[in-house]
Order: sequence, then C-alpha cells, then structure tokens
Amino acid sequence: MRIDIPQKILLEVEKPARYIGNEMNMVKKNPEDVDIRFAYCFPDVYEVGMSHIGSTILYHFLNEREDTYCERVYSPWHDMEEKMRENNIPMYALETYTPIKEFDFLGFTLQYEMSYTNILNILDLGGIPKYSKDRTEEDPLVIAGGPCAYNPEPLAPFVDFFYIGEGEVLYYEILDLYKAIRSKGGSKEDFLEKVLQFEGVYVPKFYDVQYKENGEIESFTPNHPDAKEKIKKVHVKDVDNSYYPTNPIMPLIQVVHDRAVIELFRGCIRGCRFCQAGMIYRPVRQKDPKKLAKLADDILGNTGYEEVSLISLSSSDYTDLNEITDHLFDKHCDVNLSLPSLRVDEFSLDLMDRLSKGKKSSLTFAPEAGTQRLRDVINKNISEDDILSGVALAFKGGWDKVKLYFMMGLPTETMEDISGIKDLAYSIVDQYFGVPKEERARNLKVTVSTSFFVPKPFTPFQWFPQNTYDEFMAKQALLNSEIRNRKIQYNCHDAKLSALEGIVARGDRRVADVIYHAWKNGSKFDGWSDHFVYDKWVKAFEECNIDGDFYHTRERSYDEILPWDFINIGVTKAFLWKEFEKAINEEVTPNCREKCSNCGVSKIDKGACYEKEN
Repeated sequence: MRIDIPQKILLEVEKPARYIGNEMNMVKKNPEDVDIRFAYCFPDVYEVGMSHIGSTILYHFLNEREDTYCERVYSPWHDMEEKMRENNIPMYALETYTPIKEFDFLGFTLQYEMSYTNILNILDLGGIPKYSKDRTEEDPLVIAGGPCAYNPEPLAPFVDFFYIGEGEVLYYEILDLYKAIRSKGGSKEDFLEKVLQFEGVYVPKFYDVQYKENGEIESFTPNHPDAKEKIKKVHVKDVDNSYYPTNPIMPLIQVVHDRAVIELFRGCIRGCRFCQAGMIYRPVRQKDPKKLAKLADDILGNTGYEEVSLISLSSSDYTDLNEITDHLFDKHCDVNLSLPSLRVDEFSLDLMDRLSKGKKSSLTFAPEAGTQRLRDVINKNISEDDILSGVALAFKGGWDKVKLYFMMGLPTETMEDISGIKDLAYSIVDQYFGVPKEERARNLKVTVSTSFFVPKPFTPFQWFPQNTYDEFMAKQALLNSEIRNRKIQYNCHDAKLSALEGIVARGDRRVADVIYHAWKNGSKFDGWSDHFVYDKWVKAFEECNIDGDFYHTRERSYDEILPWDFINIGVTKAFLWKEFEKAINEEVTPNCREKCSNCGVSKIDKGACYEKEN
C-alpha cells in the first residue's frame, strides 16, 4: 500500500525534503518483483542518517540482490511526527511510501545509545508492537546492528535478533535462509530458530538471565539447544574485494557531511583505552591505494561531488596516504580533500596546506587529557612535546587557530590533571608568541572543548566507575575559573546527558524498561542537547524502581559477569584487564605496528593478524 502525503502537510513542516525521497541515485524497483522487503532504519533525522557511510554501504549492498528491495527510514522531526499522528499517517519508507509494517525486515543501526527512544518511536508510528514478544506473523522482524549492538542487552526485549559485526559478511546468507523458509510456508519463529546457525547472530529470546541479590548477573544461559554460548563477531577479511558503492544517493538538502567518502582502512593500530571502536573493529585491514583511487574516480564521476573525504579511525596511520592523495591532487585538482584524524607533523602540515590550497583553517588536536601522566593512563601515545612542536610548525606556517579536545572524568583523574588542560593551552599560546612577529599570522585563537568520559563495553575502562554529576561539574567549574587568557575560548556542556549515556551503554536487560518508560514520558531525540529532558528519564527510573547509580558510578570486579560477556570480539577479556592494570600503573602499550601486544584478535580466525600476514 502506498501512502499519500498531502502536500498541505509537507508545506507546514520544516524541511519537507526530508520526507519525500526520489533523490538522484535512489534505487527504484517494483515491489511486486522482489521476494524480500527490507527497511533500513536510521533512528535520527534525515540529515544525520544520510551522512553515515555504513548506511550507504548496506543500502546499496542489499539492493544488489534482485530479489530484495532495501528502502530507507529516518526519524521524523517533531513537527512532522505531530502531523503524522494528527492525520493517521503511519511511518513509511522513502522509496515507495510503503508503511513499514508491510516490510519483512526492519533493520536498525545503533550508532549512539541516546537514539534508543527514537527506535521505539519509529515502531510506534509504524503500528508495530514495541516488545518482540507481542509481535505476530503480520509484523516485520526487527534487527539491530552497529557499534552499540556489541552490548545488545538494553534493547534485548525490543529486537528479534542482533547482528554482531560487519554487514557485508552474512546478510546475504541470512536473506537466503529467510527466503527459503518462507517459500516453504515456514513461520518467522522457524526462521529465528534456523538463524541461530550463523556466527554473529544473537536472538535474545533464546537466552535467560538470572540476577544475584546484589543486582549483578548470576548467570546468562541459552534456553535453546542451537543457541551458542558465545556470539562471535563477523568481519570482512578481504577489504579490497568487499562491496563498496560508487553511486551514493545525492541528498536534496544540505546534510551533515555532504561529500564523497572513501574508507582507507578498518580497525586501528592505536590502543587508546577509552576507545570502543579501536577494540571492536580490530584487526586492522588496510585497502590498496590503487583500488581506492579507482573508487574515488568512479564516485566523483557518478555524483559530481566537489569534495572527497578520506576516512578511518586514524587517517595518518594509512601507510600509502601519500600515494592516494597524490592521485587525487593530480587527477581531481578542482576537488577539495578532507582528511579527519590527522596527527600534526611536518608531513601532515604540508598535506593540510595542499588540502586547503593555501587557506589556513583551524588545526585540531585531541590530547584528551591535560597531563602526560593521564595521557599515559589512557594510552594516548602522544607527548606534550609532540603537540607543542606540531603547533610551533603550524604557527610558522601561517596557522593561527587551534582547537583542542579533552575528556573530563577519565580514570585516576585528579584536579591537577584538570589544571593541566589550562597549562597545555597556555603553553600553546606561548609557542605562538615564541615565533617572530613577522613570521606568524596575526590573530591567535585557541579553543578548548571538554566532553565527559563515558566508559564503554569492550574497553579496558569497562570496569571503572563513571564520575558522578557533581564531580563532573566541579571539574568543569575549576577549569572555567582557571582559564583567564583572552586568546583562549573554553566550551563546556552539562553532564546529565553523559551520565545517562553511561547508564545505557553498560546497562543490562532491566534498563530496557527504563528506556520504554522514558519514551512513554515523551523522550525523543535525546542525543540532541536542546531536546533532551533529563527529568523524563529520572521519572522513568523511579517508575521502574531502578537505581541508575548501579550502572553509572559503581566499579565492577574482574569476576563479575558483564552484560556483554557472551559476545566474542576477538580481543580477550584477559587482555582488557591487563590494560586496565597498566592504566592504573600509568604504563603505556605500543601500537600494533611497533609491537604485538597479543590482544587475542589474531585467534578469531585461527591465524595471524592481517598486517603480519601482509
């Protein structure tokens, strides 16, 4: 059934192009000609979802199948939701305006814990029961994947099955299985039992959880004979020959990142102890520069984009960066390049100079901590000398704007570490005035921004308590009072959102009820600070009789069963604990290219790390 959206409604909402589809390169198929309808759902507004490269890859990857039609769904903004509810318009997919209830699958990507209430809102707008136990054969199967799926438990009651790992690996096999079972008249329950055969698939209903009196998990056990005790992530082994789209959809309105995107490699050689992505995406898998050059040529030819972004967790660590950038400079001289995550040294400054074509934009550093002691605790592997020599080179080269990003509340942090943020910023100002006046630019501006540390699953910091709200705000107040240099601007935020993110990130199944009640209380777009209402969540915790501090400010022991312990990412719990102890002792660990630290990921495929093989 195709829904008609009255033009009157679109004219009454902000940015109606969010809701009409029909962009250039949108995939068009006849729904009557396919066997499987898949709605790919991004639980945030269109502009955010259209900027996500993982969504682009999966959308086109699934549509490569002739028997499958993958369509897109984004969260409607408040004004559109109000109109949809007033006019009984169900949630629909952009390609065919089909209600999402008519699809076989709803696939949600979990990029951020504070988008979870938007998932419930999409289901509600679609007329689909929020809890999986209440769905029937008439409802679609709800899947969830993405980085936050590595702790699936806070969403376990709402999701039929989770996909743990990179989507290109198993989705075709899963769809083949679904098609085969349905063609024989099998039920969705039959499918959920059969899908247990795959690695990387977690079906929550086939697992039971028991709790101790103190609230910790007593046991986590399969209740189906085919349910695996450990769910092993799946990942792409041959990144050069894995699927990558060359005809991305061109949005009709300005989106967050409106440019061609090329992925340099997956994984990260660094071992920052706060970084979940650095652990769950191991091992490092670098792409061939010649294949990247061909991809860039094709994408630019198919889209007409005037900017290419070369992305990865740490772009400077791509060993053939010079080769790929030279190709793009030579062949696409009119196209702008952007390279996030560059470390600042002589090479990268020269590269940035070429990227900006002489126009000096801001330099960005992420020291994360203000003192060397704390940078060693988090294994940032960057010294104050590295930072100061980098900015000195930049000031001599004509740059005069520097942005610095830090986290507050890192494990073992003291007030001296907070003051160290101010000291580092002041030292950067001193570096500027150390450059002869005739050699430097005229208007120095140093911007210091702080966020609040949130411990994440599968990191060495997963056992640490998070700072309380009062501790966060006291540290912020101290720094705010100490920065008195007019060349330095300090940006800070309220800590309530970070505290809540910490609860959900390390939550178990019991947190699901809190999420549900928060949504019932009106929570939506919680990741948007101007739409986040803390009191709605406080009320939800009270309604569920759940103490948020149990998840938020409590230190875990090594022996405690963590809600995500049944997932195997390759990196072992023993390695993470060893890194936890090294953090307490302020010891650093070399990066993967300097020395293997035996994290365990090489054993997930019963072989060596990919870089060692190559």
